[in-house]
Amino acid sequence: MMEVTNYLLAFENMKIIQRKDMFNFSLDTVLLANFCTINKDLNLIADFGTNNAAIPLLLSTRTDKKIIGIEIQEEAVELANKNIKLNHLEDQIEIVHEDIKKYVEDIKHKFKLIVCNPPFFRLEEKSHINDNEYLQIARHEIKINLEEIICCAAKALDNRGRFAMVHRPERMIEIIELMRKYDIEPKRIRFIYPKFFKESNTFLIEGMYKGKKGLKIETPLYAHNEDGSYSDEVRKMFGENIDV
Repeated sequence: MMEVTNYLLAFENMKIIQRKDMFNFSLDTVLLANFCTINKDLNLIADFGTNNAAIPLLLSTRTDKKIIGIEIQEEAVELANKNIKLNHLEDQIEIVHEDIKKYVEDIKHKFKLIVCNPPFFRLEEKSHINDNEYLQIARHEIKINLEEIICCAAKALDNRGRFAMVHRPERMIEIIELMRKYDIEPKRIRFIYPKFFKESNTFLIEGMYKGKKGLKIETPLYAHNEDGSYSDEVRKMFGENIDV
């Protein structure tokens, strides 16, 4: 299947190889990479279900800390490793070919930050099923479900480490309940709206493992202007030089 190489958004010093038959990074990817907290305490970052390593590549523009991407699909791992070499980031980003559930049982280290752009659809949501196996795994809870992701994050997080995720608002209550079940206290939520006067279709959430109670709802983010073009805030996330 043909691979396509493009600049990584407006970051002209970075490129990404993608395959048309596999999961391609989307606005959700960019939003999550920009939302998660990067602070001086950070030592090690994990990206659960890294696919072609788009999130680690974007995170590398924000931090020089070590990033480990975990991915179960072999061909996605091959693509991720190509992208890391293409951008000369072998010293910062490592890709592990492993089932997340198995990976967290064997690790010797804990993470200060874990990010995840998970499959959004439950397996029984047949209307969203794609014939392509790569896309089925990326979009549906086939290999791992929401509770397993959050449970794995809790096992792999250091005390007061953070877990950030992008998802759909209809599953927000479930996510908050599961985070609390596994001792990850929700700390920040941001709702994403496609345009003004439209309902939110995406939200970002970050919790802290064994953190104190106290939730902050951040300002809304509007992805598009009325004419359909990306908003200035999103364009800035893409790496464009814009004063917001």
